[in-house]
Amino acid sequence: MTGNRAAFERFCDLFYTQKRVADAFAFLVADDYRQHNPNLADGPAVAVEALTPKFDGDPEARFEIQRILVDGDLAMVHVKASGPGRPDAAVADIYRFHDGRIVEHWDVLQAVPAHPVHDHPMF
Repeated sequence: MTGNRAAFERFCDLFYTQKRVADAFAFLVADDYRQHNPNLADGPAVAVEALTPKFDGDPEARFEIQRILVDGDLAMVHVKASGPGRPDAAVADIYRFHDGRIVEHWDVLQAVPAHPVHDHPMF
């Protein structure tokens, strides 16, 4: 399973750091990609079309990888997302691998509050 980790780290670099959505998906996402976000249909082409403007299309958007976890066929990346005109957000993207390709995705997003009730860091 070390291959999943190396491939996932490369995918995360392409997708979140370099903001090359189409290249990241071409590199690692399977044709039968299943999307669990209820606002997106299945398939890599749909995801690339929806996500490209948020990543490639916004030069001010930043996606800072905080941590990457890989456990067998599951991988998760914890990201700090920021950009002008919107609050920062904590994002956890969870992916499932099958035969060395990403076949499923779940996401969890939480806005960073302007006035948290404690001083525990979110990142």
